[in-house]
Amino acid sequence: MIDPISLAVGAGLLATGLLAGKLTCRRAPADTTPKPVCGCSHGLEQHDADTKECHGQILHRDARTEFGVWIGNQWVSCTCRQYVGPKPFEELFSPSLLPPQDNL
Repeated sequence: MIDPISLAVGAGLLATGLLAGKLTCRRAPADTTPKPVCGCSHGLEQHDADTKECHGQILHRDARTEFGVWIGNQWVSCTCRQYVGPKPFEELFSPSLLPPQDNL
C-alpha cells in the first residue's frame, strides 16, 4: 500500500509546480498572427509588386565614416532586391480577375 505521507508530499510538489507556473506564466499578446516576412525582415507590403525591390529601411547601429569616425545610428535603405518570403494564399490559388492594363 501507498503511505499517506508520500501522497501528501507528491500533492504538495504538484501544487507548488502549478502555483509557480501560474505566477511566472507569460501571456501572449492578443494579436499573435504570424506575418510573412522576407529574409530582410520586412513584410510583403514593403516590396514593390512590379520590381520586387524592398522600400523598407534598416537601422544601422554604430555607423562610421570611411575614416573610422563614429557618426551614430543611421536609418539606411534596405538592399533587398527580391521578396523571398512565403507567397500569399490568394496569389497561389486564385487567377487574376482583371487583364493587365497597358499604359497608353
